Amino acid sequence: MPDHLQALVPGGTLRAAINFGNPILAHRDPATQQPTGVSVDLARELARRLGVGLALVTFEAAGKVVEALKADQMDVAFVAIDPLRGQDVAYTAPYVLIEGAYLVRQDSPIRVNEEVDRPGVRVAVAPGSAYDLFLRRTLKQATLSNAPGSNAVVDHFLQENLEVAAGIRQPLEAAARQHPGLRVLDGRFMAIEQAMGTPRVRGEAGVGYLRAFVEEMKASGFVAQALERHRIEGAAVAPASA
Repeated sequence: MPDHLQALVPGGTLRAAINFGNPILAHRDPATQQPTGVSVDLARELARRLGVGLALVTFEAAGKVVEALKADQMDVAFVAIDPLRGQDVAYTAPYVLIEGAYLVRQDSPIRVNEEVDRPGVRVAVAPGSAYDLFLRRTLKQATLSNAPGSNAVVDHFLQENLEVAAGIRQPLEAAARQHPGLRVLDGRFMAIEQAMGTPRVRGEAGVGYLRAFVEEMKASGFVAQALERHRIEGAAVAPASA
């Protein structure tokens, strides 16, 4: 058995973690309730190329995905690059770039991203998400308030009467359309780099194969076509890795 196959699929079936906490990349099909999305397409193509079966294992939050990778319970996953996660996860280069944005009330005095980091400002986040980890490193005066999960950030923001909600731009914009009293700040506070990952304990053979796979998926147009097929707006194909 080739080294990369042994590293990526030691059990004979590729176990791919699919995170429903990021609706840009994965969600349940309304008709079938089965996983669908860009990350699902990539997982299926990877299994096809490896010549193995595929088991899609779904999660509701990125933090849970990383815990499963750390415990060597998943073979591959689709998560944002973060240095803290990198202690346990070996990453490819990003395949998609997504904007992290802030949501506030219409009457909020906060007009630009830089005004969020002030005393007394409380920011709703999904614990363990890429933007949560980023904000915990970068915010010096504002405080973070944990929502039950990625899909509950806006509800938590509203119920707790917080000043700001942080998250992926597209779901926040959808919430602002549903609640006329809310608005999303212009620009982004971070670029969320979505990559493929595998447990670091597996060594270099597996992640080396994944890195080449991701570069080919970007260069061939596979990722761009998947974004278009799933009607994803606001996400961009990441540039080729140097």
